[in-house]
Amino acid sequence: MTDTTTTALEIPGYRAGTWILDPSHSEVGFTVRHMMISKVRGHFAVKSATLIAPENPLEAKVEAHVDAASLDTKDEGRDQHLRSADFFDVETYPSIDFVSTGVRIEDGEMLVDGDLTIKGVTKPVTFEFDFGGFGSDPWGNYKAGATAKTVINREDFGLTWNAALETGGVLVGKDVTITLDLQGAYQA
Repeated sequence: MTDTTTTALEIPGYRAGTWILDPSHSEVGFTVRHMMISKVRGHFAVKSATLIAPENPLEAKVEAHVDAASLDTKDEGRDQHLRSADFFDVETYPSIDFVSTGVRIEDGEMLVDGDLTIKGVTKPVTFEFDFGGFGSDPWGNYKAGATAKTVINREDFGLTWNAALETGGVLVGKDVTITLDLQGAYQA
């Protein structure tokens, strides 16, 4: 049974207000099939992210921006290719952006819907969101931690480069799993 409740959601430790992402404790990771037999993992640095959190968490708004040129897969040659016009074209499209359009609970899971823009193409996506919790650091800053995950088809965003393999299949898979590891600081 699907529960798309729009009433207030109770989250222990939740504070209404503005939350700013802590880039030194946050990362955007991705995983994609390579040669149809293994996976390549990489990450991007988060430039900025803001969560406007009203009293009801289901009415929250998120806006985030990722530095496309910060892409790192632990292979500089591959990273340069991924930054080129064949893939992300970071000279023309320096930012990957997400703007939420809604938060909902479905089958007991928190889902954050929004518009993801990669290489100038905007498509709707849904992140499965999981709170890690809340707490104060040794300097008195109130923090929140969370993870979020979604799968996109990279070709939907104009990332279509590929190479056929002699053994069949292609070099790069279509499905990309995006995983967000996030920590935010409460601003008031």
